[in-house]
Amino acid sequence: MTMLDAIRRTVRGEKVDGFRMNLSPPVMALIGFEVLQIDEGKTVFRLQARRDKHSNPMGTLHGGILCDLTDAAMGIACATTLEEGESFTTSQLSINFFRPVTDQLLEARARVVHGGRTMVYLECEVVSVPEQKLVAKSSSTCFILRGEQAKRR
Repeated sequence: MTMLDAIRRTVRGEKVDGFRMNLSPPVMALIGFEVLQIDEGKTVFRLQARRDKHSNPMGTLHGGILCDLTDAAMGIACATTLEEGESFTTSQLSINFFRPVTDQLLEARARVVHGGRTMVYLECEVVSVPEQKLVAKSSSTCFILRGEQAKRR
């Protein structure tokens, strides 16, 4: 079974023996984002940004919230490409911010740009909904772990 199959079954509420990925990690509840779509190499996450919950001292959405959102979306997109027994770790994460956000519905759309045997490169665009204005763009490089490395969690 591929990781994508296990993720899809877990999202449907099925228990998958040996599947250790938590698709509802505490950070999701803390920040308040949700998974909208999971396909092979692609995910869409959603966040209702709120000034009273997510703002920085200037009153706009804190950049770290966008980093968490894009990191999670890219992480799951990477995970969908893995085979049973494989894992990954992020080696690089970068983000650019294009416009300030206060109270706004956002979508983070992540995709695998290049998937190799040992490394995966991903990008994620965060857009406002329904305007579809680009809010931020991030990229990530993940190393694929196998064998004993994959078991060290």
